[in-house]
Amino acid sequence: MYAKYIKRILDFVLSLCALIVLSPLLLILIILGAIFMGGNPFFTQQRPGKDEKIFKLIKFRTMDNRKDKNGNLLPDDVRLNKYGRILRSTSLDELPELINILKGDMAIVGPRPQLVRDMVFMTDEQRKRHTVRQGLTGLAQVNGRNAIKWEDKLSYDL
Repeated sequence: MYAKYIKRILDFVLSLCALIVLSPLLLILIILGAIFMGGNPFFTQQRPGKDEKIFKLIKFRTMDNRKDKNGNLLPDDVRLNKYGRILRSTSLDELPELINILKGDMAIVGPRPQLVRDMVFMTDEQRKRHTVRQGLTGLAQVNGRNAIKWEDKLSYDL
């Protein structure tokens, strides 16, 4: 009963409250992002969600759009500026995902949404992580986040 009815309502109410309480911070980050990133402060990316349905994940941009003389984006390490590093190190770049939670694409707790291209590397067992809504945080994050091996991360997700 909890998973079917209560969790979604709880996710919706808590994310709405978080958006309201954090709105001054979000407004500041939107303004700073527009300044330091030279325009749109948001980044969207296709990610697989529940039942492997693709949705647009919303984050704050952490890299600018600088290009070389041929019009190709510069390498990631060059485009990641000090502002972007601060956002990433504090996980503030994840705050817009509260909107994904409101929309029902994500939950507060669940496996983090991986890249679409990562799905081809997952076994059928590992792909079972998509039987639930992907989350803002989950067991893999509290047990090491990016410091743990891929297999361990997917095992925690399951």
